[in-house]
Amino acid sequence: MSGAEKDQPKTTTALDRVPENAASLRTGWTTGACATAATKAALTALLTGTFPDPVTIRLPRGQEPAFALAREGLEADRAEAGIIKDAGDDPDVTHGATVIASVRFLPSGSGIRFVAGDGVGTVTKAGLPIGVGEPAINPVPRAMMTAEVEALCQQHGREPDVEITISIPGGQQLATQTWNPRLGIVGGLSVLGTTGIVNPFSCSAWIHSIHRGIDVARAEGLTHVLGATGSTSEKAAQAFYGLPDGALLDMGDFAGGLLKYLRVHPVPRLTIAGGFAKMTKLAQGAMDLHSSRSRIENSYFLSLACAETLDTGVRDRIQNANTALEVLEIMTEESIDIASEIAVNARQTALSVLRGAPVDVDVIITDRKGKIIAHAP
Repeated sequence: MSGAEKDQPKTTTALDRVPENAASLRTGWTTGACATAATKAALTALLTGTFPDPVTIRLPRGQEPAFALAREGLEADRAEAGIIKDAGDDPDVTHGATVIASVRFLPSGSGIRFVAGDGVGTVTKAGLPIGVGEPAINPVPRAMMTAEVEALCQQHGREPDVEITISIPGGQQLATQTWNPRLGIVGGLSVLGTTGIVNPFSCSAWIHSIHRGIDVARAEGLTHVLGATGSTSEKAAQAFYGLPDGALLDMGDFAGGLLKYLRVHPVPRLTIAGGFAKMTKLAQGAMDLHSSRSRIENSYFLSLACAETLDTGVRDRIQNANTALEVLEIMTEESIDIASEIAVNARQTALSVLRGAPVDVDVIITDRKGKIIAHAP
């Protein structure tokens, strides 16, 4: 099928799209919302011969946004429409991608069928909200598309027997920047979204991936999973235990998102790994370890048992230190193992969040080169 391309917006990076004034951050649209709008436009054209542009859809919470079409194509038995995804000011890897829906009618009684087109992944592991072998189009986007198809078919006196193929050109390459490969979603991106709206820097997609990683690990019967703040600590902890890739949960800064989900969906053993500064934040009780959303108080270091014997000069140096790394260096000069006490306290924070869930926790702290400098088993 030929498809006429319309003018597309200039490509920008995530940093280009972040305004200086955080209060002015724009919301955007999920891939699920874009796929739904493209589906409605394509099916309308197949039924009437005309594409609605812009096309309006209804989101789960009642909003009715309109989407401009970037692509149209119509043949006797099939129609397609494409929409450029606008993620607002969220650093979403799919911002600017074209979400295309191609629709055709099926024999009577077939119902609505979803197909993964170019750049949309296929589920290969159990534990996800979509079954193995199915296109990676999540339940809410499926429900949104189904509602639009059923309404249109009812208006035109037809049964909703429709095949919907969702494509995202370039999606297979973009998926390498997501957690889909580890989750067992192969061949491309997932079509996601629960509200249809992307809130800037809500990081909901990241936390969603953590949750799905836990689901997959449980479905595969894994008894030991690893949540790390970054690739260096992840590699060190994975090698220390010999864990498979499926056990790696890509926790990043979202310790709370990991621990709260494990509280309800436990795995027998959890290792948390990270650098000294991030684990200090966890030890202090922070659930979001990002530099802009939690901070380290130097007075915390001075409250530790290992600091009780420090003289006034050293305590002053710690109080005035610029970074956690500087504190670590000062304590190392004093032959004091502060990292081990931080690891123990970080473990206690994790256990307090788990609230007695059957999860055994240990914490590993690494230096910047990946050497393990503390372990609270």
